[in-house]
Amino acid sequence: MTFELNRRSFGLAGLAAALGLAAPANSSAAEDPLPSWNDGPAKRALLAFVRRVTTQGPDFVAPAERIATFDNDGTLWAEMPVYFEVLFAVDRGREMAAKDPSLAGREPYKSLVEKGAAGLTGLTQAQVVELVAATHSGMTTEQFLEIARAWFATARHPTTKRLYTQMVYQPQLELLAWLRREGFKTFIVSGGGVDFMRAFAEPVYGVPPEQVIGSSAETRWEMREGVPVLVKLPKVRSVDDKDGKPINIELQIGRRPILAFGNSDGDLEMLQWTQAGPGARLMLLVHHDDAVREWAYDRESKIGRLDKAWDAAVKNGWTVVSMKREWKQIFPPE
Repeated sequence: MTFELNRRSFGLAGLAAALGLAAPANSSAAEDPLPSWNDGPAKRALLAFVRRVTTQGPDFVAPAERIATFDNDGTLWAEMPVYFEVLFAVDRGREMAAKDPSLAGREPYKSLVEKGAAGLTGLTQAQVVELVAATHSGMTTEQFLEIARAWFATARHPTTKRLYTQMVYQPQLELLAWLRREGFKTFIVSGGGVDFMRAFAEPVYGVPPEQVIGSSAETRWEMREGVPVLVKLPKVRSVDDKDGKPINIELQIGRRPILAFGNSDGDLEMLQWTQAGPGARLMLLVHHDDAVREWAYDRESKIGRLDKAWDAAVKNGWTVVSMKREWKQIFPPE
């Protein structure tokens, strides 16, 4: 099944920003690279930092070293009421149970067949892990990519009814595109599955697959009818969360970021690793404090908890981005 981009699926503004398309020279967007950001501390910090590292002087950074890393869930797109990859696993699990009736009578499939995503609340953590493993394995990497792309083309968020690819943050699309115009290389470094994120990262964010770092499963080489394939196995290879993030950044990029953007305790070590390098550095955290336009949560949340990283931000002078105050709009136009 092919995956075709269209105006309705991704939104003209979001797609243009993601692809880094320049606005006409006489438009206000040409003068302001971050039009969806209010003129507050976060926007001023970004503008000042990029100016410092791209202008000849003591803080100048060569383009090759302009590495910017972004978490995905809760940083580039929403993560409530549960991580979107889990909702993908729910839909996949229900499809699998429909094709194999022997699955429908046992957990974790039984609850999902009867209640849909609401059935997650009755599952144990081990059962959710089993569900994710089963729905992400037993197929080639190419087959998984097509399955994920097909899901993104039609699946909608349970609350907003938007396509999941429309649950991205418009201010962050602008930031990614602007950084690339300023000579940065932008990477996604997230706890989500790397193959899952690669199914949408380039058309939505403008981030190519080789610049997506995520959790991964074991993969096996096979010859099928004389054709070599890579088969996804139900076994975790690497978890790209907490200290796994700087480890995988070093392993896959080989350069320390000079800008890192996260939103939760899972991003703490990535921001600490970024700060520890020499020269100019910028560490940022999204604070979900807008219950009207998105969701409000931080220290006590089970999803995207911002507790230890909040304390570190206060102690180290990192930039905390208030959704409520700093962002003029949250999502792109539909």
